[in-house]
Amino acid sequence: MAPSSPLSPDAELMCRLRDGDDDAFTELFARWRLPVVRFAVRFVGTQARGEELSQDVFLKLYRARERYEPRERFAAYLFRIATNHCLNEVRWTEPQAKDIAVETLGEEPADERLTGAVDLVHTARLQDGVRAAVLKLPPNQRAALLLLLDEGLDYEEIAAALETSVAAVKSLIQRARKTLASELSAFLEPKTTGA
Repeated sequence: MAPSSPLSPDAELMCRLRDGDDDAFTELFARWRLPVVRFAVRFVGTQARGEELSQDVFLKLYRARERYEPRERFAAYLFRIATNHCLNEVRWTEPQAKDIAVETLGEEPADERLTGAVDLVHTARLQDGVRAAVLKLPPNQRAALLLLLDEGLDYEEIAAALETSVAAVKSLIQRARKTLASELSAFLEPKTTGA
């Protein structure tokens, strides 16, 4: 049963696909390929595996076309498929996260060009640290956080994607943020210089 409000362009495409229009799948793939790849890569931690998983997600989307009903925003529907697929992947494989050693850079150099280089190195280490910390999160926390921050889904959409309650989503995100803050505290503490 279709909702009383007009369908979004993505829901219309999915309904066309459900009704046998394979060109609609091409359009959906073009619109959503990059967000799904980004989500999968950040979820599993490697570009190659993330791209493979995203292809699987679109295959599942295509196979589920005849059962599609536009009850929710298409993004929540698509990311439910992506999340379930990524969760299954991490359940069956070894953890991919690697510990990243946090090295201190010592005193700030006097030369401004070197100061800029040190800042770039610090930024790169922070980004690597964030990636590693996200990969260490329990899978449901990781999924909830990525869907919120990277994909812009609201709590209700995340709850639909994870097939849980809004209260559970809020708890997952709160625990994920707390864990990340703890993991990244070494990067966020102000630098101290020796006397």
